[in-house]
Amino acid sequence: MAKTAWIQRNNKKKQTVKKFAALRAELKAKRDYAGLSKLPRNASPSRVVNRCSMSGRRHGYLRKFGCSRLTFREAALNGLIPGVTKASW
Repeated sequence: MAKTAWIQRNNKKKQTVKKFAALRAELKAKRDYAGLSKLPRNASPSRVVNRCSMSGRRHGYLRKFGCSRLTFREAALNGLIPGVTKASW
């Protein structure tokens, strides 16, 4: 489980990105790079990290399911993810 401070910090970054999205798009369209540099660093979408919705883990993140590989495996084996079965041949 990730520290709650890391999860909260990432959520704060997401809010900042959403807040400045329209202004960033406008500045980029005008090619005003000086104005872009005056925006907060966390207004850039590349600073947001994909995290597991259950554990907060950032490595081994599966975009399609929104969770890490470890929590995906547990949920799949318990039958919590519809349409996912363990392979056997």
